[in-house]
Amino acid sequence: MNKKVAVKNPFCSGEYVVYPAHGVGKVSDITTQTVAGSELELIVVNFDKDKMTLRIPLAKAKTTGLRKISEADTMNDALATLKGKAKVKKVMWSRRAQEYENKINSGSPVAIAEVIRDLYRSENLAEQSYSERQIYEQALDRLANEYAVCENISAESATKKLLDILSKQ
Repeated sequence: MNKKVAVKNPFCSGEYVVYPAHGVGKVSDITTQTVAGSELELIVVNFDKDKMTLRIPLAKAKTTGLRKISEADTMNDALATLKGKAKVKKVMWSRRAQEYENKINSGSPVAIAEVIRDLYRSENLAEQSYSERQIYEQALDRLANEYAVCENISAESATKKLLDILSKQ
């Protein structure tokens, strides 16, 4: 005899959320589907930029890291992190790249800001490698998208504000 466990749904349709592995998406629907003979309540999240739809079981939403957009004070902490001094460890690039990817996929705005801060290069500094640039742009994109939703501005404006903060170091 299977007992149904009621899970409280903290999300509502039309709301923006952050899925750590993909960034900011919009909850389009909360639906019930039958999968392999059992009823599952699913949160349907659309990522317009990637043209992707993700269906996350409501019971697993918390363990997957799905969360609401950060509050203003969390975003302010991330912006303060951008203003800090870069902390580049003297380990092999492959190890640092893996750490940066883990920080980006954690979904934490402060951790993502650390990656951006550490990989940022102003116009007059040395060139970045292709993989450094890729990780930097991915982190900048993730933080800018969440900042844009948080501040209710366009993603381009958010990116410009983040770059302005970085260039004033």
